[in-house]
Parts: sequence; structure tokens; C-alpha cells
Amino acid sequence: MSDIGLMVDNDFDYDEDFSYESMHHEKKTDSGDKKIKILKIVFFILCLLLAGELVVYKYVMPLFASPKVTVSGNKMFTADEIAMKLIPMNSSTWLDFNVDEAVSILSSEPSIESVVIEKKFPDKIYIEITERKPVAVTFIVENDTTYPVEIDKSGAIFTDRNGSAFANNKLPIISGIPVEYMAGGRRINSKYRPLIEQINRISNLDQNYFASVAEICVIPKDSGNYELALIPAQSKIKVLTDRSLNEEAIKYMMLVLDVVKGLETDVSEIDMRYGSVSFKINNVPGEE
Repeated sequence: MSDIGLMVDNDFDYDEDFSYESMHHEKKTDSGDKKIKILKIVFFILCLLLAGELVVYKYVMPLFASPKVTVSGNKMFTADEIAMKLIPMNSSTWLDFNVDEAVSILSSEPSIESVVIEKKFPDKIYIEITERKPVAVTFIVENDTTYPVEIDKSGAIFTDRNGSAFANNKLPIISGIPVEYMAGGRRINSKYRPLIEQINRISNLDQNYFASVAEICVIPKDSGNYELALIPAQSKIKVLTDRSLNEEAIKYMMLVLDVVKGLETDVSEIDMRYGSVSFKINNVPGEE
């Protein structure tokens, strides 16, 4: 029986040694896993802090800084002049910038036809301006001072900012046309809009017909309508015509002027109204 007891004791001692080594190995593994988990957590926190800092610098701080404004389509105005016009808004940050108010301010400028403004997150503002294109020049008297203004195709009147009204001889001079003061600025009377549309169509032709016309005079009639008197650029002869101003009428006028130049008479006026041609010689009516 003693032999059996020795065998039992040996087996028990072996099992104790095996269990201790296993537990020691498991403790080392658990300790390593904890360190890795801690490192992962620290790395994740650092990444979050870095990402948060990037978000703050890239998106949050620009919202409270001065916006970056880009202006396009401007020829009469510089970008600084556009910025000066928006000073009354008192918007120092991108968040404070009111698009509708800015559009209203810039659209009130007579020489600006339309404005499109876009805010792009986080700090950019894009301003696209469409300026009015002149088709004719007229004169306005204010405070005993006469100065030229330009008329666009819609009849809107605006000031010649760059002094090019007379530098471009494609713009005809119109006289005798009344000006109305409206909420959106000064405009010619709607009755004369067809005349401006006719001038615009002629200006878009390949040939510069208005180089031969020094002035277009509007002559009101008692009936409420009007007629036109064209003053040629190379002649002192006044040419009377009706309201139909087109390419054919100007060509016909130039042809009649060439014929009159060949006559040995002092013609002061040519009347092309009512489908016929008549002229005045020293204030005496006659027929050609």
C-alpha cells in the first residue's frame, strides 16, 4: 500500500507544477494585452485631438475671420470699389455676411445690371457682376451742369465712369429724349424704348453705320408720337425721317446724301418721311 501512495503523491506534484506555469504565462499575456489596449486608446485620443484641431483651424476659425471675397465680371469697378460699397453692411465675418442685403446694395448701382452672390463654406464669397453695356449716349442737365450719360438696351441710364462714351464712335448721340426718375434709377420714357431697341440691333451689325451719324434728334409731335432727325457726321444737312430706324433707312439716307452732294445747290434739309424724298434749299421747299 505504501507503493501505491508514493505513486499518487508523484502524480499530484506534477499537476501542481503544470498549473503554476500555465497561470504565470496567462498573467504575462493579460499584461501585454492591457498595454496594447492602453496604447490604442492613447493613440485614438491623440487622433481625435488632432482631427478636432484640424476642424477648428479649417472650418470653425474661418467662420469668425474676414471672408475671402472674389469678384468677377467687373470692368467699370475695381474689386476694392465693390468692397467699399458693401461697408454699410458692417459684416466682418463670413457668418455675418448677408447675401440678400449685398445683392440689394450692388444692384442699386445704376451701371450694374445684375448681381449673383454665393457663400461657400467656410470663408469664401463669390460675387459675379453683370455691368450694363451702353448702346447710345445722351446728355442730362443737373444744377446748371451738362454731362453725358449712357443708355443700355433696356433704356436704363447710367454715368459714363471710364470716359469712353465718346471714345467709341459706335455709340450714337441722342438728343431731345426725356428722362424719368424711378425707384431703380433713371430711365428713358417707355415710349422711346423701341428706338433704343432699334439702335441696339443696328449696333450689333458687322458694319458700323453710326460712324456716319453724328446725332439722332428726337422730335416730339402733338399727337404724342415722335419723329427723328438724323445729323450726318460728314455733313451739316439735317435728315428728317420717321420712327423706323433700321439698316435700310440709314443706307437710303447715305445714298440720298451722295446724290445731294452732286447737286450745285445749298441743301439745308432732306425730308425722307411719308415714303418720298424732299429737300430745302436756303429754306425754300423743293422736290428732288
